[in-house]
Amino acid sequence: MPVGQGCFYILFGMSALRPTGTARPLPATARGQRARAQIVDAAATLMYHNGVSTTSLDDVLTAAGAGKGQMYHYFDGKADLVAAVIERQLELVLAAQQPELDHTDSWQGIDAWMARIVREQSRRGGPFGCPLGTIAAELKNDDTFGPSLDAAFARWEAPLARGLKAMKDRGDLVHTAKPARLAAMVIAALQGGMLLARVRGNVTVLRDTLDGAVTELHRWAATSAPAKPGSARRKRQTR
Repeated sequence: MPVGQGCFYILFGMSALRPTGTARPLPATARGQRARAQIVDAAATLMYHNGVSTTSLDDVLTAAGAGKGQMYHYFDGKADLVAAVIERQLELVLAAQQPELDHTDSWQGIDAWMARIVREQSRRGGPFGCPLGTIAAELKNDDTFGPSLDAAFARWEAPLARGLKAMKDRGDLVHTAKPARLAAMVIAALQGGMLLARVRGNVTVLRDTLDGAVTELHRWAATSAPAKPGSARRKRQTR
């Protein structure tokens, strides 16, 4: 399984993120779905640790214990497999932040979501950074995967944007607040915080980044004063 995640494989929205012209239907049988998932999981782990460019299809087949016949039954080639890895990493990112991510429609909910992220990054072996961000950094200049990566991050931003819109509709945010742009800002800050946390080997910079994001969000609050420095940090301290 990809690093730092549990054993789950959520099958949703696959074709929406795959490069045009390479989409294949998901296997109809449970056995076929498991075989495909095993290949994708092996590829995701190898590409996270070794990079996309240095991971060969033979490497993936060896790690997955699969044959070339299976590979080309489920994927047109490496580009198709990489697209599936992007999907897989997105699924893991979203699942690892639930249920808090779907309840970011209040200040308390936002703080609980951020606390969940810090806890995940503080687990043994962490900080892990962001597998989706890692693959995006490597593929940023590859036009083949640009739309897939953009769609993946937009999907990550969407639950937060919905939550912020609910806060705006309720009067918690000023009427000039733009939920989608604020959500993109928070996810961008989160990406930077996770990257530096992984580089430095501790989550302090991630906590600081999230505190900064909360402070920025409070600038758009309609009725409450900006959060006091360190208030979000205290709530997100790991136990």
